[in-house]
Amino acid sequence: MSARELVVLGTASQVPTRHRNHNGYALRWGTETVLFDPGEGTQRQMTLAGVTATALTRICVTHFHGDHSLGLAGVLQRVSLDQVPHPVAVHYPGSGQEFFDRLRYATAYHDRARIEPRPVTGPGVLAHTAEFTLTAHELSHPIDSFGYRLTEPDDRRMLPERLAAHGIRGPDVGRLRREGRLRGVDLADVSVPRPGQSFAFIMDTRMCDGVHALAEGCDMVVIESTFLDRDAALADDYGHLTAGQAGRAAAACGVRHLVLTHFSQRYGDPAEFAREARAAGFTGELTVAEDLMRVPVPPRRA
Repeated sequence: MSARELVVLGTASQVPTRHRNHNGYALRWGTETVLFDPGEGTQRQMTLAGVTATALTRICVTHFHGDHSLGLAGVLQRVSLDQVPHPVAVHYPGSGQEFFDRLRYATAYHDRARIEPRPVTGPGVLAHTAEFTLTAHELSHPIDSFGYRLTEPDDRRMLPERLAAHGIRGPDVGRLRREGRLRGVDLADVSVPRPGQSFAFIMDTRMCDGVHALAEGCDMVVIESTFLDRDAALADDYGHLTAGQAGRAAAACGVRHLVLTHFSQRYGDPAEFAREARAAGFTGELTVAEDLMRVPVPPRRA
């Protein structure tokens, strides 16, 4: 199985800084690479991070503010330029169709790509793949915004020593897995449960039900923490979270690995975000995201 990891392309909020590019996150998950919120400069960040346009299978845009979507034009043109042979699905709020169309055709280019626009009009399942089920939930922001969650179905891990003890080998292993019983041997006799992994992406939002629905029981959650708690009123005014709010939500939802990102340029010390998330009760693995960082998805639960 291919490694599952988050490649951080950019971590700034509305204003990029000398050290933080606008948003951009690539999730490598088996045979799929999902690009989330390609802000301005994402194409260059992909080059620096070693994420190729050819690897992209899906793009998810939470909302059409520039720091989350201005890079979409360049990425889609790059998909054409590199003659990506497979279709690339693009999920985005349906209410922003005009913005998607403008970005897709922002300039003249040879449009050879197999782009599949998939506007999101409400919460629910967006796609089933061999790797995961993709769902969306509404968030609370001044314009329509959706968060995304990937959930791998639970499965079972076959135990070679038990298979050998029952004389089951070769194609019979697959048959037993499919049918559940073979020559008097039950699947449960030669395997153990393998919980599926899950990942959630939560960007610009106030605290709302969607945050908890997306994060519940997740192995990894990437979440905006634009402000610190001392600016909670400002965060609410502009439709954002604080690091403390993100930490409290993650703790309540049993998140295993919390990745804080989307930082306002007003703060100089990234460690403050980690301290606030910890003070809010989050005890799991915690990462304060930096540009071009790679963050492995946690190993499967026992």
